[in-house]
This record gives sequence, structure tokens and C-alpha cells, in this order.
Amino acid sequence: MAIWDDVLAGTDRAVFEAFLRGNVKELGKRPAIVVVDVTYGFVGLKSEPILESMRTYRGACGDIGWASVGPIQELLAMGRDRGVPIVYSTPITDERRGAGWAGRARDRSRLELLRKEELERRRLGYTIIKEIEPRPGDIVINKRGPSAFLGTPLVSYLNELDVDTLLVTGGTTSGCVRATVVDGASYGYYVGIVEEGTFDRFLISHKVSLMDMHAKYGTVISLTEALSYLRSRAEPALGRRQLSAV
Repeated sequence: MAIWDDVLAGTDRAVFEAFLRGNVKELGKRPAIVVVDVTYGFVGLKSEPILESMRTYRGACGDIGWASVGPIQELLAMGRDRGVPIVYSTPITDERRGAGWAGRARDRSRLELLRKEELERRRLGYTIIKEIEPRPGDIVINKRGPSAFLGTPLVSYLNELDVDTLLVTGGTTSGCVRATVVDGASYGYYVGIVEEGTFDRFLISHKVSLMDMHAKYGTVISLTEALSYLRSRAEPALGRRQLSAV
């Protein structure tokens, strides 16, 4: 049973099933794992009910976000064991209030510099959580928009590593994950979205976004399927194959 089954009924279900009929989307053989915005500002400082977490960071998803951390850890462990590139994204820390795509100021006078304590709080919010923090050799993309591709060198990195597939995790499902998935598909990569490794503050947005991405831009797979794929089909990235041959 798909996670979105309970939001489909009547004509919508019939259309969805007809649309997917015969539409088989495969994954390639040279994946990268993409971890989108798993930062303290998006999951919260600790696992707690979302409304409690939002008292510290308005965009935090609390225990909903933290529930994805264990599956992401498992995926990363398998990916590292298989020599798969690991990519993280995190928003750039703007030093001016109201800057950035999510909080851009209509009144330009609001773009004053943040106070020191505000800036430090923002920096912590955009810090990747310690439980899955990047290791040497991982790629960290600092972005100014929802997509990890927009205005960043991500495509260059992926091409250098001969990547043909993205396994996408992180949050939020309806926001930055979706934007990254759409752009990844647009650039011609096979895309797998790892269900247990994604999260959203709105359950209905999470379900419908997964359904929509599965129909149009990639394949929603379980953590078990993702681990099996990495174990049985994934090849090391080009640069790592060369290193292992030395």
C-alpha cells in the first residue's frame, strides 16, 4: 500500500492508475545520495512535537523530521560502504534580515544587517545536524533557492563523478526535496525518492508530493528497496573507481 493511497479516491484514483500504467521508471547504476536540508532549522534542535519545535525555529518539523534521521543514517552507511558519492545541501546564511527566497523583503529598508545573536541563531539553524554530518570527501552545496541545483555547481560535481542516478532524502518533501527532484529529472538523472528518508511539516503535502513525484519525475522507493539497490546494483563513482584501482 502506497503512502498516498488514502488521499486518492474515485476519478482521481482511476486517472492516477491509468497514467502510471506501463510507465516503468528505472534507476541507473552510478548513484549519488542527496541529503536535502537536514538542518537544525528544519528538523529542530531535538526530537519533540512539531508545535514545540516551532517555538525555536518556525520552519522546524520536530519529531516528524527526526523520524527520518535513522533511515538516512542507514542509507549513508550503505552508500559509504559502496563508494557512492554523498551530497548535502543547506541554505546559505544571509547576514541581512529579509534576504533569501523564503523571507525576501518587499520593503528594502528591512534588509538591515542581523544582530550578532540573530546571525548566530540563523547559522545554527542552517547547520547540518551532527547525527548525519558530512565527512571529508562529501560534497556540501550551499544554496540560495529551494533546489540544490539552482545557481550551484552540483551538476558539475555529478558529471565529474559520472553519476547517473540520485537517491534523494531530506526535507521538506513538498519544498526543497521536490524542487531538487524536478531539477534532477530535468537534467536527465534517474531519481529515486527514499520515502522514510523524507519529511514535511504537513502530512497531506508529504503524501501528495510523493505521489506527484512518483508519477512524473522519479520513483518513490522504500528504505529497504534503496538499501537493496545500493547493495546489488550500485557501482562506485568514477573518481572512486580510479582511486581503488591505484
